[in-house]
Amino acid sequence: MLPRKRPGEGETVNEGDSGRVIKKHRANSSSIDNNNTKKETIQTNSSGANSSLSLGNSNSNNTGSSITEMAFDDGRPGDIDEDLHSRQLAVYGRETMRRLFASNVLVSGMQGLGVEIAKNLILAGVKSVTLHDEGTVELWDMSSNFVFSEKDLGKNRALASIQKLQELNNAVAVSTLTTKLTKEQLSDFQAVVFTEINLESAIEFNEYCHNHQPPIAFIKTEVRGLFGSIFCDFGPEFTVFDVDGEEPHTGIIASIGNDNPALVSCVDDERLEFQDGDLVVFSEIRGMTELNDGKPRKIKNARPYSFTLDEDTTNFGAYERGGIVTQVKQPKVLNFKPLKEAIKDPGDYLLCDFSKFDRPPLLHLAFQSLDKFVSQLGRFPVAGSEKDAQRLISITTDINESLGDLKLDDINPKLLRHFAFGARAVLNPMAAMFGGIVGQEVMKACSGKFHPLFQFFYFDSVESLPTEPLEPHDVRPLNSRYDAQISVFGSKLQKKLEDAKVFVVGSGALGCEFLKNLALMGVSCGEHAKLTVTDDDVIEKSNLSRQFLFRDWNIGQPKSTVAASAASSINPLLHIEALQNRVGPETENVFDDAFWENLNVVINALDNVNARLYVDQRCLYFQKPLLESGTLGAKCNTQMVIPHLTENYGASRDPPERQAPMCTVHSFPHNIDHCLTWARSEFEGLLEKTPAEVNTYLSSPSEYISAMRNAGDAQARDNLERIIECLDRERCESFQDCITWARLKFEDYFSNRVKQLTFTFPEDAATSMGAPFWSAPKRFPRPVQFSTSDPSHLHFVAAASILRAETFGIPTPDWAKHPKKLAEAVDKVMVPEFQPKKDVKIVTDEKATSLATASVDDAAVIDELIMKLEKCRSTLPPNFRMKPIQFEKVCLISLEN
Repeated sequence: MLPRKRPGEGETVNEGDSGRVIKKHRANSSSIDNNNTKKETIQTNSSGANSSLSLGNSNSNNTGSSITEMAFDDGRPGDIDEDLHSRQLAVYGRETMRRLFASNVLVSGMQGLGVEIAKNLILAGVKSVTLHDEGTVELWDMSSNFVFSEKDLGKNRALASIQKLQELNNAVAVSTLTTKLTKEQLSDFQAVVFTEINLESAIEFNEYCHNHQPPIAFIKTEVRGLFGSIFCDFGPEFTVFDVDGEEPHTGIIASIGNDNPALVSCVDDERLEFQDGDLVVFSEIRGMTELNDGKPRKIKNARPYSFTLDEDTTNFGAYERGGIVTQVKQPKVLNFKPLKEAIKDPGDYLLCDFSKFDRPPLLHLAFQSLDKFVSQLGRFPVAGSEKDAQRLISITTDINESLGDLKLDDINPKLLRHFAFGARAVLNPMAAMFGGIVGQEVMKACSGKFHPLFQFFYFDSVESLPTEPLEPHDVRPLNSRYDAQISVFGSKLQKKLEDAKVFVVGSGALGCEFLKNLALMGVSCGEHAKLTVTDDDVIEKSNLSRQFLFRDWNIGQPKSTVAASAASSINPLLHIEALQNRVGPETENVFDDAFWENLNVVINALDNVNARLYVDQRCLYFQKPLLESGTLGAKCNTQMVIPHLTENYGASRDPPERQAPMCTVHSFPHNIDHCLTWARSEFEGLLEKTPAEVNTYLSSPSEYISAMRNAGDAQARDNLERIIECLDRERCESFQDCITWARLKFEDYFSNRVKQLTFTFPEDAATSMGAPFWSAPKRFPRPVQFSTSDPSHLHFVAAASILRAETFGIPTPDWAKHPKKLAEAVDKVMVPEFQPKKDVKIVTDEKATSLATASVDDAAVIDELIMKLEKCRSTLPPNFRMKPIQFEKVCLISLEN
C-alpha cells in the first residue's frame, strides 16, 4: 500500500459556495435602444447583466465518470470553460481566448453567408453576436440557410435565425436588429461584418469604423453564385501580436565562433526554421556567457543547421559547450486603407489559385459592376438572361476604360456572363467556405493572433459548372427550395444530386458540416436515393464548440444518430441512415461489396490515417469518387479523388516522422517533442495498458497465467510486474491514496530519476573516447523540488490523482478541485528520501529499442511473480475491474480558488 504521513483520507471538506453550479437561464426579452430601434435579445446569464458572461464553472460539481485535466483558475470571473473550448485553447492560447470572449460582433445580412459567419462566431464563444437583417425569408433562401424552415417564410430573417443560433452556445448573447442601421450603432461593436450591402453604404460605414477610436474592424463580404469576395479593414494601425500562431523556433547550439559576424552552428538533430532578419535570444551557453544576457539579436544567412549572428563576438569568451537559441516573435503593425481608397488602389490580392493569376483584378471590377447594375435596376441579373449579362459586361467595360493606364487588357466576357447568371444565388458550399474564412478573420481582428487578410480576396469556382452549356429553360425557377442552386447549375444536375447514393464516414466536426451542406443542396433527397453516415463515437462536451449539429442535451448519445436527425430537420426530404459501425476489415459484413458498388460518392470525415487509407483502398477497388479532407488547428487540407483522373489518397505518403531513440526520450530529452512522446507513453502505460492488462488477467486468470508461462520472456515478466505493482504496491482504495500515488510519481519523474541520472553521469563525465558526455544535444538536467505553491506542480498532482481515481472507480471529491484543500492533502504524503544507487544501468545506446533487459532466469522469475499475483488476487473485492482511460478521451475542467 501507499505510505502516508498521518490519517485524514476521506475527510469532509466544506468549501462554502465554491462547489456552485452557475446555470445559464435563457429568456426572451425585448428592449428599446437609444435610437428607438427594437432589439430582440436572448440573454444567457442568470443575472441578466450584459457586462460579462460566466464561463468555466458550470461543471465544478461534477464527480461522475468524466476524465479531467486540471487548470487553475486565476480568480477572475468569467474564465474559460475548458470542457467546451479545449481544442480552441490549444490553438489560440488562454490570453487570445480572453480577448475573443470580450468581443461584441455585428453580422449584417442573414442569408446563407451571414448565418454561416454567425454560427462560427457563436461556436467560437465571442461575448455577443448581433444579427441584423431588414428582409424576410424567401423560398430562394432555403438552399443556403440551415436555420430556416418553410414555416419561416415571410418572417424577418434575423428573427427567424436567432433561436437556432442561440442553441449553439448559451454563453454567447445573441440579439437581433431588424431596422435600418446607423453609423452610430456600430460603436457598440469590436467588429462588424456586412454580407448584403451596396458599395456606397459600405464606404460610409467603413469610413466611420476606420476613423473610430479605437478602430472598429470592418469586413465586407459577398457570395454571388460561384463567385465570392472579402474586404477587410482593421484600422490605420492594426497590431498582429502573433503572425503565425506557431511556437517560437529553437535550436541546440554546437559551436559559436569568435568572429565578426559570428557563425553559429547547431546540432543536426533537427533542421532550423529561422529566417533572415529573425531575432533570437541565447541561454545555457557555457564559455561565451556574454550571449546569455537575454538581449534579442538579429540573424542572417539562415541555413538548415547554421546562421550568422549580426554581432561581433571577437572579444567574447571562448565557446565551451551547451546553449539554446530561441526565436523572439515580434508584433507586426498593418496599415489598412479604408474601402474608398482601397477600391481604387487594391494593392496585392490574396491569391488562392495559382492557375488564375489574372482573375482577382477582373473580379474586382466584376463586383463593382454588379453593384452598379443593382443600383441602376434595383434587382440582380436574371439567370439565363443574355440581355442582363450584356449589360453587366458593358458596365464592366466602362469601368475598365476609366482606369487609364491601370485598365485590364481582357475583361473575359465569358466569365462575366457566368458571373451575371449566378449573381442572385447564394450557394451553400460557397457560403460555408466564405463563412469559415470570414469567421476566422473576425477572430483575428478581435484577438490579434494570426496574420489577417490584407485586404481583398476574390474566389471563383466556375470549373464546378456542368460541361454542357445551360439553356435558359434549364435555369428557370421551379418554385422549389433549390431554385437558387438550379439558377446556377440547372435542373438536370439538381436531379442527379437528389438521386445520389452517398456514404459519409464520420460525423464529427467535418462530418457535421458535410451533412448540413448535403441536406441543403438536396443531395440524396430523391425517392430512391440514400445517404449513409457512420460513426462509432458518442458526443462529449468538448465536441460542442465545433460539431454544430450537437447540443448539450445530446451528450452521451451516438454522434451519427444525432447528426442524421439534425440533418433531416434541415431538409425533411433527406433520406438518411445512421450507423454506429467503424469502417474497416472487421465490418466488411456490414459494408459489403453490394454496399460499395451501389454508391455514387464517398466522403471522408475521419481523424486518423489508417481509416483514411482503408476507405481510400475500397474506393479505389470499386472505382468510386472520394472527397478526402482533414483539419489541424487553423490548418486544413482537401483532396478530390476521381477514378482514372486523379491520384488516390494512398498514392502519395508523407515521409515517416523521425523517431527519437528510446534512450533520448527516457533519459536525455532535448526538445518538447521528446517530452510529449515520453508523457504520452507514460500516460498510456499507467492509465490505459496496465488497467487493460489487469482486466485481461482478472477475466480469465488461468488462461492468462498459462500464456505468460508459455511466453517466458522479458515482456511477459514486465506485464506481470506491472499488474502486481498496480494491484499491490500502488493499489488505491481512497482518493487520498490517489493523491499519494500522484505525489510519489512527481518525485520519481522529476527528482529521483534526475538524481540517479546525474549520479551515474556527473556534469564532468566523459565518454569512452574522452569527449564530454554532456555535449550537445544532451542537456545536463536539474532535479525539481516539489512545492505546493507552484501551480504547475499542484496541477500535475491534481490531474494524476483524478485520472488514477478514475481507473480504480474512486469518486473525485469536490474539494479535490480547490488548490488550497488539495495542497493540504498533498502535504500529508510521506515522501521517502532518495539515495542514488551505484549499480544502476542507464541505456545510452541510441539503437536500443527497449529499456527492458532479458534475463536467463526469466522463467523462474515469472513463476515467482505468478505466485505473488495469485496471492494479490485473493485480496481483491468480488468482480473487481479497473477502468482503462484512452488518451483521446481526456477532457478538461477548471479548478476554483
